[in-house]
Amino acid sequence: MAEREQWGTQLGFILATIGSAVGIGNIWRFPYIAGENGGGSFLLIYLVCVVLIGLPLVIAELAIGRTARLDTVSAFPALAPRNPLRHAGWAAAVTGTVILSFYSVIAGWTFRYFYVAVSGGLWEASGAGYAGYFSGFSGRVMEPLLWQTGAVLLAGVVVARGIEHGIERLNRFMMPVLAVIMIGLALYGLFRPDGAAGLTYMFALDPAAFSDPGVYVAALGQAFFSIGVGMAIFITYGSYMRTDTPILKSAVYIVIGDSLFAVLAGVAIFPAVFAHGLNPASGPELAFVVLPSVFEELYGGAMLAPAFFFLLAAAGLTSMISVLEVPVAVCMDRFGISRAIATRAMVTVVLIVGFIPGLSFSVLKEIKLAGRDLFEVFDLVASSLLLPLSGLLVSLFVGWGLYRRDALSFAGLDGILGGVWIWLLRAVVPIMILLILMNAFLGE
Repeated sequence: MAEREQWGTQLGFILATIGSAVGIGNIWRFPYIAGENGGGSFLLIYLVCVVLIGLPLVIAELAIGRTARLDTVSAFPALAPRNPLRHAGWAAAVTGTVILSFYSVIAGWTFRYFYVAVSGGLWEASGAGYAGYFSGFSGRVMEPLLWQTGAVLLAGVVVARGIEHGIERLNRFMMPVLAVIMIGLALYGLFRPDGAAGLTYMFALDPAAFSDPGVYVAALGQAFFSIGVGMAIFITYGSYMRTDTPILKSAVYIVIGDSLFAVLAGVAIFPAVFAHGLNPASGPELAFVVLPSVFEELYGGAMLAPAFFFLLAAAGLTSMISVLEVPVAVCMDRFGISRAIATRAMVTVVLIVGFIPGLSFSVLKEIKLAGRDLFEVFDLVASSLLLPLSGLLVSLFVGWGLYRRDALSFAGLDGILGGVWIWLLRAVVPIMILLILMNAFLGE
C-alpha cells in the first residue's frame, strides 16, 4: 500500500478544516435560519449546541481519523473490530454524498450569481423583480444543471490534485481572502446608521423562543450542517494529520472559526435587511432574492454584490471539496484505485444524484413528498435526520464502544478535560440528539 498523504503544515491543516466547516451553511443558511427562529435566542441556543455537541464530536472524529489513518468506512472496524457500531462509517459516507448532491445545486446558483453580479446582468433583473429572476433561472432545465456541474467539476479538480498540492494549497490562499471579505462586509453592516434594528434582532433574546422546541431542532440541525460533523469530513481530514498536531486545539480553532463566520454573516446581512424594511425570515431566498434588492439600493452595491457572491461561491467550493474527499478516500482505501479514478467516479455519482434536487424546480417540480419538493426533501432528510443520526453513532462508538483509556489516548486528552469529553459523548450528546430527533419526527 502506498504511503498515506499528509498535510504539508499544521497551518494548512487548520485552514483546510476551517474551510470545510465555513461554507454556504454559514453565509446562506445561518442568517435565514436565525431569522426564522428568533434571532438572538436562536444564536444563543446554536452556540450552546456547538459547545456541547459540535466540539466533542469534532474531537471524536479527528481522533478516529488520526489513529486509524484510514477512510471513514475502514476506520471504525480497524479501531474496534467486534463493536456492533463498526459499520457506522457507512452512514457518514452516505450522509456526505446526500448532502453534496443538493449542496451542489446551491453552489451552482452562487457561481451563477457571482458571474451576473460581476458582468452587471444582475441589475437588469430589477425591473421584473429579483424573485422572478431567481424563479426564472432555477426553473430552467439546462442552465442550472450546467452551473451545478461546473461547481462539482471544479471541486473535483482540486480533490484530484491531492491533499497537500490541491486541498491545502487552495485553502491556504482562499481562507484569508474569505476572512478579509467577510470582515469587510460585517464592518459595513455594523456601521450602517440605519441598521441598528438588525443588530438588535440578531443579539436580543426573545424569552418565548426558549420554549419553542422547533428552535432547538433548528439550532442543532444548523450546528451539524455548519460545522460538518456527521459527514466524516474530520475523520477523513484527521487521517492525513501529522501525529504531532494537537487534536483539542485544532477542534477549538475549527468551531471558533466556523461560529465567527456565521455571526459575521448575520452582522453583515441583518442590518441591511432591516434598514430596507425587508423580512429576515425570508427562507432560502434571502441570499438570492432579498439581498440583490438590498445591494441595488446601497451605496457601493455594485461592488458589494460581487464580493458577497464571491464569498458565497468560494465558501461553497471549500466545503464541497471536503465533502467530496470523504467518498474519494473510501474508494482509494477500499478498492485500491488511484485518486484520479476515484475522483472521477465520485464526481459522476454526485452529479447523477444531484440532478434530482437540481431538477426539482423545473421538470420535477410537480413531484412532492409530504407536501415538499425534492430539494426540500433532500435538505430535510440530510440536516434533520442523517446528520444527527451519524453524529449519534460517532458519539456512541467513541463514548461507549472504545475503552475509556483508548478513547482518551486517541484524542490526546486526560484529567478533567478528558473526563468531561467522555461524559459529553456518553450522555449529553446522545440524549440531546435523541430528544431533538424525536421532536423532529413528532413535529413532522
